[in-house]
Amino acid sequence: MTQSARGDEAWQARTARQRQRQQEIAELVTAEGTVRIEDLIERFGVSAMTVHRDLDQLEAQGLLRKTRGQVTALGSSLTESGMAFRSTRNLAEKVALAHAALEFVESGQSIVLDDSTTAVQLARLLPRRAPLGVITNSAAVAAELAREPQISLTVVGGLYHSWCDAYQGQTTVDAIANIRADTFVMSAAAITDDIAFFQNLDTIAVKRAMFTSSARRLLLADHTKFGQRALHALLPLAEFDAVIVDTGTGADQIERMRRAGITVVVAPVDPPA
Repeated sequence: MTQSARGDEAWQARTARQRQRQQEIAELVTAEGTVRIEDLIERFGVSAMTVHRDLDQLEAQGLLRKTRGQVTALGSSLTESGMAFRSTRNLAEKVALAHAALEFVESGQSIVLDDSTTAVQLARLLPRRAPLGVITNSAAVAAELAREPQISLTVVGGLYHSWCDAYQGQTTVDAIANIRADTFVMSAAAITDDIAFFQNLDTIAVKRAMFTSSARRLLLADHTKFGQRALHALLPLAEFDAVIVDTGTGADQIERMRRAGITVVVAPVDPPA
């Protein structure tokens, strides 16, 4: 092998390692929300210069934001922030939405919950309506209800994804297709033109199966979801039996939705203690 060929092989190997490292960095930051740059240097065993170069390239792709000493995930039209990060965002609004959704739940019903962080908040309230049957693809929701004696819990399996702490894929969709439930409660990654959008086609497939398998469908959306963008459309808001929003949602948006025939419930948000 010539020296030139050996040089080409070495360059290709370095490029492959760099791409793999950047992918792992992006996945880690997406899952955690925020990561210290020092921790990345230690985890990947490379120099600070190398990590900063990787982060600069990922930032240029719009996947994350680098600030002094740390890096933060950015949700985009193509990628959604990880479960750990999303669970800390707009918590008061999510709790308010969950309390409003609870009013639609009656004892003895079967309830389908999606893998949203808002669904986790509702799961914590469901024992108040027990006995209930709960079906979910969310490991986080399952963890909340696993030890509730009056909750009949069904977890639909499939391929586990750490970024959403949930199961997705064709196995999940097939299992949901064989279920007939009373109520489906879900959230959305983004709402544009009164349509619910998501970044991931696997997410769309699971939520569509849950929607089809349920007699009543509720959408929970805090005010930050309006005007956000994601790549794939699920359904118009008018297809849901009710859309529950928080008091931070603009009055003009609420009025427009109601004029379009959408049933809108406004959940009051308690001020921080």
